[in-house]
Amino acid sequence: MSNNWAKWFTGENSRIPWLTRRQRLIIVYAVALVSVILFYSVLYNYGMRTLEGHDHSLFRSLQTVVETMTTTGYGADSPWSSPLMNVFVVFMQLTGVAIGFATLRVLVIPLFERAPLDLSDRLTAKDDHVIVCEYRRDTGVLLEELERLNIDYVLVESDTDEAKQLSDDGYQAIHGDPETVETLERAMIDEAETLVTDAGDRNTSVVLTARRLKADLRTIAFTDTPTHEGALKQVGADTVASPDALIGRRLGQKTNAWAELPESLGDATVGDVRIGEVLVRRSSSLAGVRIEDTVVAEHSDLTLVGAWIDGNLRLPPDTTERVTANSVLIVVGPEEAVEDVRELAAGVRPPRHHSNVVVAGMGAGGRAAADALGEGVDVTTIDREDRPRVDVVGDLGDPETLEVAGIEDASALIVTVEDDSTALLVVAIARTLTDDLEILVRVDDTAKSPAAFDAGADYVLSTQRVSARLLARELRGEEVLTPVSQLRVIRTAAGPFAGESLGEVRRETEDGYVFVGIERDGEFVADGATRIERDDRLIVAGTDATIREFERQFA
Repeated sequence: MSNNWAKWFTGENSRIPWLTRRQRLIIVYAVALVSVILFYSVLYNYGMRTLEGHDHSLFRSLQTVVETMTTTGYGADSPWSSPLMNVFVVFMQLTGVAIGFATLRVLVIPLFERAPLDLSDRLTAKDDHVIVCEYRRDTGVLLEELERLNIDYVLVESDTDEAKQLSDDGYQAIHGDPETVETLERAMIDEAETLVTDAGDRNTSVVLTARRLKADLRTIAFTDTPTHEGALKQVGADTVASPDALIGRRLGQKTNAWAELPESLGDATVGDVRIGEVLVRRSSSLAGVRIEDTVVAEHSDLTLVGAWIDGNLRLPPDTTERVTANSVLIVVGPEEAVEDVRELAAGVRPPRHHSNVVVAGMGAGGRAAADALGEGVDVTTIDREDRPRVDVVGDLGDPETLEVAGIEDASALIVTVEDDSTALLVVAIARTLTDDLEILVRVDDTAKSPAAFDAGADYVLSTQRVSARLLARELRGEEVLTPVSQLRVIRTAAGPFAGESLGEVRRETEDGYVFVGIERDGEFVADGATRIERDDRLIVAGTDATIREFERQFA
């Protein structure tokens, strides 16, 4: 019974998952030690009364047992005349020595070394967790994102020092080879829901090993070679993502998205309502301010309908989140209100229709960016190597190469080169050649984002940051590889909401669409205190999917 209790308490399926395996082991060890001492004390007290003829208290017996087991003394009751008592005392002495060695091994040595022999001892109990194998990007960025979203995980790291450092920093990390059965079992693959592998050419082996251990395990593979997608899916990967291609696609979509926004209003005339884009630069007065405290959110005639943050379209945005450089706030309201915001906040620019775009760097990211630009956009591509779909071959650090590509006539430049230093150089050169150019750039290192802004970029995506966000979204069940839906704005009858205030219906909605305002007698009203009347027309913004759902329910 006690054996089963110890297994229940310390095992991977323990009912107290808030403790690590090592913490549970220490608790069991302490309980067992106290139990042994108390048991010996009772036996010793009984033996002294029946065999030695000394009737003293149980506390006296406890003192003698502790002195004997810790070798600080051999008991004030010595010598003992009974052979049985002498044998019992010798047994207690040997037990004390054994417990002393065990204490050193289990408690003292690991405490001073600050690195247990088996890092899996530090893992908390897992259930439906994610196993991340050999994440080759910024591991800290990914783990912070997973913990922010309360996604339980185990990271498998083959580098001993890195694994120990991550574990010492409080992350759920173990050291091992993700291609081996033993390592995946230590990562508790039987209880896992998903496995993510970013092990390069070893991805195939990791997926096959994981599938043998758990056939229904969901697997996600990250690869820098998009052509490997078919092979990885063949061996069992459910989702294959190429971070460079994903980032390139996001940059292309960002260039293309805003040009379509005004047209989404169709032929409807809603006063002077228009869509405005607020691009927050590092020097902007909005940087570092919570969204709800910005002039955009506080403006009585404007409605904040969405935000691009770290490459993700948030609709509606979390108003408690702080605005950072690189954020893009999307507002809807009368034209004069949008102009007011332009005067109050630096870095505001109206939506632009990009008909001529230059793409620098035609790796996986550059090809994805060019594909995402869509029809009707004149695309010129640059690369230092002569490869398919490259229009201009030359040194990207040479201003003449950009001039040959027509940078002075372009409205946007997308930079997706492999090296961050080269990317910063291209941005700086392009900015010296023309100031009337929107520059969107990909950097691998998150720490390089501020430098890219300093060099002259308007919009920066970090592969490390966005890959972590995209992976976290995939783990939460959202589609990663589907292109970002375009924002739509519709005008609809207000009958279903008559009698409620505009502020009330805004607070009640949780379906991914936003109540922008009311059209009443040809005028636009955005004040949240305004009561909706049956003859009003509501203006609603959302993605294609959320607007279709809204129309299904209310239109």
